[in-house]
Amino acid sequence: PAVKGENIETEINITIEDGFYGVEKKIALKDLEEGTKTITVKVPEGIQNGEKIRLIGQGKEGKNGGKNGDMFIKININESEKFKLKGYDIVTDLFLTPWEAALGEKINVSTPAGTLAVTVPKNSKSGSNLRLKGKGIPAKQAGDLYLTLNIVNPDIKTEAATQAYEQLKQVFADISISR
Repeated sequence: PAVKGENIETEINITIEDGFYGVEKKIALKDLEEGTKTITVKVPEGIQNGEKIRLIGQGKEGKNGGKNGDMFIKININESEKFKLKGYDIVTDLFLTPWEAALGEKINVSTPAGTLAVTVPKNSKSGSNLRLKGKGIPAKQAGDLYLTLNIVNPDIKTEAATQAYEQLKQVFADISISR
């Protein structure tokens, strides 16, 4: 009787950007019976971490006229130092100077989708998030991009910078913050 070939399971690693745009990956499979087989896998845009791609007929050969098995490829999305995944949402840090946070500024932000101009609201606080709706992983219902605001004080390297901070201290002398 015809016997269907066995299914094969394997995994590949991709970057968040690869998952965002989609990518073609070549994988080489070693088999004692058939030798090395190279397959091109089209990873669709918006794929989720842990999802599987099924390649029909790319598994082990069937016997006696049976169909070939299928190949299942599990997708592992590697986070980077810059971008983290939460479902279809992408989370990243946005570093601001104190005056950008206090006054509100339009800032260019690097994202997997490219550079976006983002308006930082006036009086933004470190640790707060800006949500860019629909700018996360593309899917039927696209994820969001969350920018975690981090206020960074530049190094004081000149007397003018020291004086500027001294003036700020005097202007805000009567304002207390909770610690």
